[in-house]
Amino acid sequence: MKEWKKFLLMFSAFLGCFYLPVELLPFRNPVFESLALVRWYAREHVLLCLLPAFFIAGAISVFVSQASVIKYFGAKANKFLAYSVASVSGTILAVCSCTVLPLFSGIYKRGAGLGPATAFLYSGPAINVLAIIMTARVLGWELGLARAVGAILFSVVVGLLMHLIFIKEERARQTRGDFHIGETEEARPLWKNALYFVSMVAILVFANWQKPQDGDTGLWPAIFNLKWIITSGFLVLLVAMLISWFKRQELKDWTNASWTFAKQIMPLLLAGVVVAGLLLGRPGHEGFIPSWIIEKAVGGNSLLANFYASIVGALMYFATLTEVPILQALIGAGMGKGPALALLLAGPALSLPNMLVIRGVIGTKKTVVYVSIVVVMATISGILFGAIGK
Repeated sequence: MKEWKKFLLMFSAFLGCFYLPVELLPFRNPVFESLALVRWYAREHVLLCLLPAFFIAGAISVFVSQASVIKYFGAKANKFLAYSVASVSGTILAVCSCTVLPLFSGIYKRGAGLGPATAFLYSGPAINVLAIIMTARVLGWELGLARAVGAILFSVVVGLLMHLIFIKEERARQTRGDFHIGETEEARPLWKNALYFVSMVAILVFANWQKPQDGDTGLWPAIFNLKWIITSGFLVLLVAMLISWFKRQELKDWTNASWTFAKQIMPLLLAGVVVAGLLLGRPGHEGFIPSWIIEKAVGGNSLLANFYASIVGALMYFATLTEVPILQALIGAGMGKGPALALLLAGPALSLPNMLVIRGVIGTKKTVVYVSIVVVMATISGILFGAIGK
């Protein structure tokens, strides 16, 4: 099938999801929840989150030299620098578990080591400054602090464990140069490329700037009120740079690379959203698995309660900040503090759609190990936090 036909097919599917008339459906069941979640995802996350992320990923694959990625994130890179940068990336990006996927795929295919790449994969959605602040305000400072410390430690430990478990494969990969995109000569000074990337990241960040809570004052609500002016300013800057600094062939290569990421990732994400909605429903609504079963399973601080919370968090899709009101309701229904932390550490960084895409990038075995590490560590952290908080 020709590329323009694939694009039309995907665009038509997106419009179909965006305008799904779910309110006209006569039934209210898991199928309805699945369709409603798909429409919500298409409206809230595709245009403002995923589209900028695809273009950033395409830019990484075309304009960031393979040598630079290998220097800072490759197998022979300075481990302290690589894991330090990867582990705090979420404070800058503030993306969800699906938006981070094109960026992860971009740096991994460019030559980043599995360890730093998976540390970045976990950190991107997990270390969201606003989400941590909201957790502390709504659920208590103890849970907010535990989430912040746990997420940073998790990203480093997850990355190191993935590196050590697959060290032989990583050495072979680095030796044979198993990278999908060839070397690119630097056509512009470093500061121009840096400004180009900063403008795209700024568009992603400010376009998705979350609404502050009622009564909030200070910088955050001020930025929210100006978010579209700031976003438009960076967009104008980006367009000016593209016109002035980039050749036509470079722009063609960039759009082609971005399209490659989009057609690889989007179908898997939508399929995952459909399944997640079918099983668990939307936040506050019922899927095939009734919410009372989940609430009953995560009460107290037992091993099983923490494990269930980690599994549910890993499978369910959480948009940025939605985990806080969901947890508030679960805690009100009897959820223990330990399972609450377990869900916070596993939930934002994982989801069923997220797992399907990760599998396509690093394979089934590595994906199973990555998910297992996160679930086990979240379970252990929940047990320890629950025991300390008694």
